[in-house]
Amino acid sequence: MNDESQNKMGTPTPEELREQVERTRDELGQTVEALAAKADIKAQAKEKTAAVKEQAAEKAALASGQIREKTEQAAQLVKDRTPDAVLEKTAQAAAQVRESAAQARRYAAEKTPDPLLEKADRAATAARANRAPLIAGGALLVAFLLIRRSRGRNR
Repeated sequence: MNDESQNKMGTPTPEELREQVERTRDELGQTVEALAAKADIKAQAKEKTAAVKEQAAEKAALASGQIREKTEQAAQLVKDRTPDAVLEKTAQAAAQVRESAAQARRYAAEKTPDPLLEKADRAATAARANRAPLIAGGALLVAFLLIRRSRGRNR
């Protein structure tokens, strides 16, 4: 046996030792990074929060669509099953209610001070301008109640 074969089978050369040390350092660095990522609870909490928010938004959108569909079906079913005479009486009653409301509105407008009317008008305008948050809040509330109700039945 010569010196080269001895080095390949026995003790490593200084260059091989350097390569081995470098590999070990790289592996150790990767291990430390992995452990640091596992220990970063704040980042994990943020990721989980984002995932939960996304799931909640998806569920709310799904529930909103389902509610809208069920409401439309129920309205159509009621309309289909209601006799024409009842529909006619309902339409007459609705017309009377609208007329009464119009009279009440005129009476209130005549008797209400102008500053109060202006404030009420501004409040109504603001509510009309910001319907999306109100609708979204209502949809979330309905979704929450439906989920809670369905879980109560499953128990």
